[in-house]
Amino acid sequence: MASEQPKEVPTDPAIASSSTSVVEGAEDPAQPSKKGAKKAEAKAKKEAEKARKAAEREAAAAAQASSAAEDHAKDNYGEYSPSKKISAPYVRLSEIGEPHIGKEIKLQAWIQNSRSQGAKMVFVELREEGNWTVQGVVAASTEGTPVSKQMVNWIKGVKLESFVSLEAVVQKPLEPVKSCKVGEFELHLTKVYLVATAPEMLGLGLAAASRAVGNLDDAAQNEGVESLSITEGTPNAALSVHLNNPAMHKRAPVSQAIADIRIAVEDYFCEYLRARRFKKFHPPSLIGAASEGGANVFKLPYFEKEAFLAQSPQFYKQIEIAGGRKRVYCVGPVFRAENSNTPRHMTEFIGLDLEMEIEEHYHEVMHMLEGVLLYIFKSLAKNQREEIELVRSVYPSEEFLLPEEGKEVRLTFAEGQALLRTEGPPEFANVTDDEDMSTPQEKALGALIKKKYNSDFYVLDKFPVDARPFYAMPDPENPKVTNAYDFMMRGQEILSGGQRLHLPAELEAHIRFKGLDPNQPGIKEYVDVFRSVGVPPHGGGGIGLDRVVAWYLNLPSVQLVCDYPRTPKRLSP
Repeated sequence: MASEQPKEVPTDPAIASSSTSVVEGAEDPAQPSKKGAKKAEAKAKKEAEKARKAAEREAAAAAQASSAAEDHAKDNYGEYSPSKKISAPYVRLSEIGEPHIGKEIKLQAWIQNSRSQGAKMVFVELREEGNWTVQGVVAASTEGTPVSKQMVNWIKGVKLESFVSLEAVVQKPLEPVKSCKVGEFELHLTKVYLVATAPEMLGLGLAAASRAVGNLDDAAQNEGVESLSITEGTPNAALSVHLNNPAMHKRAPVSQAIADIRIAVEDYFCEYLRARRFKKFHPPSLIGAASEGGANVFKLPYFEKEAFLAQSPQFYKQIEIAGGRKRVYCVGPVFRAENSNTPRHMTEFIGLDLEMEIEEHYHEVMHMLEGVLLYIFKSLAKNQREEIELVRSVYPSEEFLLPEEGKEVRLTFAEGQALLRTEGPPEFANVTDDEDMSTPQEKALGALIKKKYNSDFYVLDKFPVDARPFYAMPDPENPKVTNAYDFMMRGQEILSGGQRLHLPAELEAHIRFKGLDPNQPGIKEYVDVFRSVGVPPHGGGGIGLDRVVAWYLNLPSVQLVCDYPRTPKRLSP
């Protein structure tokens, strides 16, 4: 009997469906509910959205990586190297004008400040010299050239006071930039190369260097909190901090303005005298003996001998007159070994000296010195007005008052003392005419003269003989006083001078009168000049350059004027 064959399974969907159908109204436990289906569908959509966002993030990261790899501005910034050229012409900030708008220029400057504005823009303050500053704009373009986002980020990281070389397009800002001297223009930077980077932390920041000094005591060892003073909520660095950080101290616009005024004073001194037939010469600083017989002299070994630093060019000016010159002047260092730690004193300073032959009266010399100083003051007021106003913005002072022409203030020493006795403070009611003036006396007299004559500049003549050196000529009519004078600014001395003894017998006698030996080293060589030839009557004076500038600007210390001050506490930098 043949085996039974299996029944064929229907393949028609309808039949299959019919064969597997269930009783109507009953649920198939193998199938999800409608509610479950909706949950599954929502979950699937959520997972798909999550996958889509992840894909977008991956694509963005890939695009960013690709963009970073394709920094189109990479050659326009970074460390300077000779291969990185800027072909645009160099234009100084003081020269920028309307014709430069829209044109490329080259500039080298310090980054003085920076301020970010989002990821694609940064503003930088650029300082070329002194207070010549301009705003620079670094903005990334959509194309990433000439400035990319990477370039903007790099510039944000450049340390303040770093020195850069750059290329930029001159443009007009939307409104003037009040914080910069060149405020009518701004620079849109297209290339920036770092020439020299600044350290992470500056010993003296530009903001502090640009403010008035705090503590005037140059105690170089104290540079912590003790070296700061508070003025209207702003910390002011001590003088020692300024002087121990010379580069940043000198970068401050106020320091450069003072330095420019100082050199202008020297230039005007020389200019005035050259126009009046004075000849310049150079005296030595190294001498073989104490030049004025005093103890305040620096000694140093000189091969197998001892040498000294000159306290004054006095003797050499007189030798020039003895050598046939009618009028001479010199500018050079003067050294004083005085342990005076005051705002008025330094152990080395620059002297402006002149000497001239006298025709009839020593007042010829006094009037010449008066003339040169008045010329200096008037020239400063006319030609250095911008620098003066800059200094006054940091160190406020009143205008330096000058006497009217033909009404110069000239008093004898005795008249000055009499004014102090009658109109001065009570402590000076008993000052005498044969004692030298103290610093408080000088200042009190200066205040009286300003009130009485409306002048900050005046001359005191006929100093007592005990207050003058051995070479000062005594007054022939009153041997208790000399033909010698001091010039004063704001009640402080800036010049000493007078007529010199020129006849050897009188000179020798006066040296002995002063308790000195005319044959001692240093003095003997001086007297021998007058013994060797006939020397005409002559006189002169010496001006302290740093004091002139300090008192004219009414600064708190002469050390703020000197390029590199030397005091009993300071020998560096």
